[in-house]
Amino acid sequence: MTSFKSDTHWRDSARVPRFFVVDARAAFPLVLFILHISLWTFIIALVFMLFFSTIERFGFTVKIFFRWLKSFLAGPHKTCSPWWKE
Repeated sequence: MTSFKSDTHWRDSARVPRFFVVDARAAFPLVLFILHISLWTFIIALVFMLFFSTIERFGFTVKIFFRWLKSFLAGPHKTCSPWWKE
């Protein structure tokens, strides 16, 4: 049986996973860079890390950011008509 630290709590499960100071969701491009070391994979990994750190700075998660982007691109006025009047 594994032992847990006494200061861990179930509420900590909602925290964003981190690899040191980098968001853990950027780990896939880092793994890609480590497996295939070249300039373009380094640039891809760097862009992903900058993207995740920027949206986190503004308080977004990836899912919320793309919802916000979709809403921003759609504009403030949304037109719709009922399906029975088409």
